[in-house]
Amino acid sequence: MKGYISKTGVSPTVTEDDSKRYELQRIVERLDDLKGSGTQLVTIYVPPDKMLSDVVAHVRQEHSEAANIKSKQTRTNVQDALSSIQARLKGYKKVPENGMVIFSGAVDAKGDKTEMETIVLENPPQSVESYIYHCDSNFETEPLKEMIRDKSLYGLIVLDRREANVGWLSGKRVDPVASASSLVPGKQRKGGQSAQRFARLRREAIDKFYKEVAEMANEVFVPKKDEIDGVLVGGPSPTKEEFIDGDYLHHELQQKLVDKFDVSYTDESGLYELVDSAQDRLADLEVMKDKKMMANFFDELRGGELAAYGEDNVRQNLQAGAVDKLLLSEDLRRKRASFVCPECGAETEETFEGKVEVSPVDCPECGAETELEDVEDVVDELIELAEQMSTEVAFISTDFEEGEQLKDAFGGVAGILRYNTGI
Repeated sequence: MKGYISKTGVSPTVTEDDSKRYELQRIVERLDDLKGSGTQLVTIYVPPDKMLSDVVAHVRQEHSEAANIKSKQTRTNVQDALSSIQARLKGYKKVPENGMVIFSGAVDAKGDKTEMETIVLENPPQSVESYIYHCDSNFETEPLKEMIRDKSLYGLIVLDRREANVGWLSGKRVDPVASASSLVPGKQRKGGQSAQRFARLRREAIDKFYKEVAEMANEVFVPKKDEIDGVLVGGPSPTKEEFIDGDYLHHELQQKLVDKFDVSYTDESGLYELVDSAQDRLADLEVMKDKKMMANFFDELRGGELAAYGEDNVRQNLQAGAVDKLLLSEDLRRKRASFVCPECGAETEETFEGKVEVSPVDCPECGAETELEDVEDVVDELIELAEQMSTEVAFISTDFEEGEQLKDAFGGVAGILRYNTGI
C-alpha cells in the first residue's frame, strides 16, 4: 500500500500513472472487505480548498455528540475512531494539493474481536470534489471508485459563429474552463452595403473569431499536451468543419483531434452534450490502447524474438534489464510467501492467488507446520523491478478477448523485450 496509505498520517505524493491507479484499486478492494458493527466506521473526504481547522472542529464536534449514542460499545468505538482521526490530522499543516480521505473505525477481526484501523489516503489521482462525513458499517469508497473507473483526459471545444466554450473531460467529470463571444454579424445586410462587401466583412469576422477560439484552446490545452488523450470538437455544421479544416489549432493539438460531433448548444451545457455524443467513440478509444499493446505482444510472440510471458520468465528478463514494456493484467492479484520449517530448517515458497489469506503450509521435507517468514506482493515486486530498469508498465483490461488471454493463458504477466536474452 505504499504511495497512498500511511498509518502515521503521512504518505508520499501520488502520481497519476497506471501503477498508482492499480495500487488505489487494491486499496479500495481492501477497504470494501473491512466491515464494522452498526454505524461505527467513519469516512471523511476533504477537498483541497477546505480549511484544515474546519475539519478538526467538525471532528471534535462529532466526538462530543457521539457521547449521546446509547450503545456503549458503539459509542466507544466511534469516539475512538474520531480520536484517531484527530491525532492523524495533527500531522498536517494544510490539506494536500488533491485533498485527502480518512478511514477509521473498529473493524471485524477473527472470532468476535475487532481491531481499530485508521487509514489516511492523501493526494488521490483526482482532486476530491466535496467534503463528505460518513458513518456506517462500511467505509464509503464510491468517490474513489469513480477516480479508478476512467483515467482519461480530453480537451473539449464547442463553438458556433456566436460563441464558444472550452473545457476538460477528466475521467467522467466535465470542467468548463474558458468561453468567448463573437462579433460576427448576422446574415442580413444593414444599410447600403453591397452583398459582396458584406460577405467579405462577415468572412473576416468569422476567421478572426476562429483564431480567438483556437488561441483560447491552445492556452488551456498546450501546457498539458503530453497528458491529453485527445481533443473533441462539437458544434453545428459547417462551423465545426470550418474550424477543424482551417488548421486554427496548435499543430500538436491538431494531431490529437479524435473526431467532430453535432451538438445543439455551444454554452457550458454544450460541453456536456459533446461528451454525451462522444461516449461510444471514447469507449472504443480506451480499449484500443490496450488492444494495440497486446497486438504488439502477439506479433512478437508469433514472428519475432522479443516476447516473454509468465511470471518467472518475465522476472528474469526484468532483472536483466531486457524488458521494454511490462504488461500486467488489471485483475492480477498474487502474493508469494516464504516459509521456514522450525523442525528441519527447510525453506519453501508458495504462491497465493486472489484475496486468499496467507497461512502456514506443511514442510515438504518432514511434514511439520512451517512458519511464515515473508510475504511479497508479486505486482509490487514486478513494478519495482520495472522502475529500476526504466521499463514502461501497462495494465491491460480484461474487457476484450486479448486482455482475457493475457490473464488466463499467460498468467497475467507478459513483456515486450528490448533485446533477446535467450532466457
